[in-house]
Amino acid sequence: MHTKNKIAAVVVSALVAGLAGCSTASSPETASATQQAPSATQAPSANNDPQLAVQYNLDVNKVPAENFDLSKFKLNTPRDDNKPERAGKVMEIYKPMLNDKANPFSDAEWFYTDSVTGAMVFASPNKAMTTPNSKNARSELRAMLSDDYSSPKNNFTIASTDNAEAYGAIGGHMSATMSVDWVSTSGDYKKNGAFATVIGQIHGSKNEPLKIMYRKLPEHEYGSIYWNYETNALGDDYSKRRDIRHEVFGQSGLRQGSEDPVTGIKLGEIFSYDVNVEGDIMHLTFTKNPGKPNQEVKTFDIDLAKGEYQGDKYDQGYANDWMYFKAGTYNQCNTGSSGCANNGIEAGDYSKVSFFKFSLDQ
Repeated sequence: MHTKNKIAAVVVSALVAGLAGCSTASSPETASATQQAPSATQAPSANNDPQLAVQYNLDVNKVPAENFDLSKFKLNTPRDDNKPERAGKVMEIYKPMLNDKANPFSDAEWFYTDSVTGAMVFASPNKAMTTPNSKNARSELRAMLSDDYSSPKNNFTIASTDNAEAYGAIGGHMSATMSVDWVSTSGDYKKNGAFATVIGQIHGSKNEPLKIMYRKLPEHEYGSIYWNYETNALGDDYSKRRDIRHEVFGQSGLRQGSEDPVTGIKLGEIFSYDVNVEGDIMHLTFTKNPGKPNQEVKTFDIDLAKGEYQGDKYDQGYANDWMYFKAGTYNQCNTGSSGCANNGIEAGDYSKVSFFKFSLDQ
């Protein structure tokens, strides 16, 4: 598995071409596929352009850590770990393994370089080994500011934290230019996790001040980008935490029969997000059609220290908490609460994203 992704055949093995549709389920509001699941050679048009490798200065013959600075990250992939110390746990590629100059890491199914565009590709099935406290499979980077996982220096905080200097950083800046290439086409329409994936996060010790989501219903041409702020309810009030949703492009919460969100973003369409935590403020910038005449930008500014966000009395804010950045595909379509099937890549039961630019300044 620690092999360079040098030829297209390796990549093609990751996403096998399939003509079968997604499986159906008994509920009338559970999707069955009406569209064909793509393979690596059938990806949406924006990800079949070899000029993208030139535009973003990417080498199709290099693995992700050779095209991108991943020196501050570890990686989880949707496999059972084969290391003795992690028996029975999800695969974790430690920071030195991910960035091993002699044999940098690649996984031909779940984390690799696109053979045409040079993009860093993350893919995840609807069901696989998961991290603790999660029902959802992922192929995802986690920022590691220290070599000691348990050290405060491994994470960041905001300026209002009492002992902010004890952490690895105050604030941080993560940017990505990417496309979502596929989301599951099976799932329960009544569940927001169905047909969705998380493409960027800030995670706290318990809750998440930021989850950037993409969701597209199977019959729609356009998907939607939105982000969630999870109220930081703690202690006896922990069960009262909730996600507060913010629409960016398209429309969140769509159900079967909803109109296509034509202000959204298609599969394979390139967009960018920028997350910059300065002092106590989280600055978010989302760009549709970046660098083009029809470029569209949406911005948000959130005080992470203030608490009681949008009047929620249980939200304590994120001062005095530790946090870390994440990026990749955290597939929200699971076989439990989301009602998704798990019939394999050929059936469209997976998520896949491509990163053309990615950076962390921290």
